[in-house]
Amino acid sequence: MSNTKIAPTRRARVPRPKKAAVPAPRKRRTQAERSDEMRQRVIEAAATVLRRKGYAGLRTDEVSRVAKVSRGAQQHHFPTKDSLVLATAAHLLNDGLERGRKRAQSARDNKDPIEAIIEDCMDFFLGPDFGVILDLVLASSKDRGLRDQVYRYTRESRLGVEAAWLEVLCAHGVPPAKAEKALWLTISIVRGFSVRALWQRDEKLFRALLDEWKLILYGHLKSLKEST
Repeated sequence: MSNTKIAPTRRARVPRPKKAAVPAPRKRRTQAERSDEMRQRVIEAAATVLRRKGYAGLRTDEVSRVAKVSRGAQQHHFPTKDSLVLATAAHLLNDGLERGRKRAQSARDNKDPIEAIIEDCMDFFLGPDFGVILDLVLASSKDRGLRDQVYRYTRESRLGVEAAWLEVLCAHGVPPAKAEKALWLTISIVRGFSVRALWQRDEKLFRALLDEWKLILYGHLKSLKEST
């Protein structure tokens, strides 16, 4: 017989399955955070209803349904229709202010700041939220307190946007007095289109007219620069 010894075979090591990672426990929201989230849901629901039906057609029970909250929860945050409407107006106008400021910041290095201003004006004045604000102004004509609040929110929002764009124009070398006139005229033209859109919403025509305005304005600014 052969004296050759056969080495015992080694059993392959089977890797132990890795333990599944235990997800970190979700941080529970505070009562204040839950309250803020619910308040925001109600405001956004009110904005949706206002865009569809206007101030006259807004019903607080419909807002509750859209927001998917109880009537009691809604009334806890907004005990009256007007308190809800004012909070919604402030929300919409603050959104417009933030969008305008962001656009203005991005336009500082833009070679065509007038076009950036036009885009911002078109977004606001021909968007659905400006129609909501106009409707609130008209609807509150007999309620001085509501009207004054809407005016105040609108003034703060739009003056903030205008200040941001004036800085952009001045950064591009336009004298402050001329920058203010150029800005106001541009805003007034686009705002006029929002009224025209009530019976003729023709954005292709609006763009063509704005192109003509840009030619006039740039020609004026160029001659101004050449004369200094």
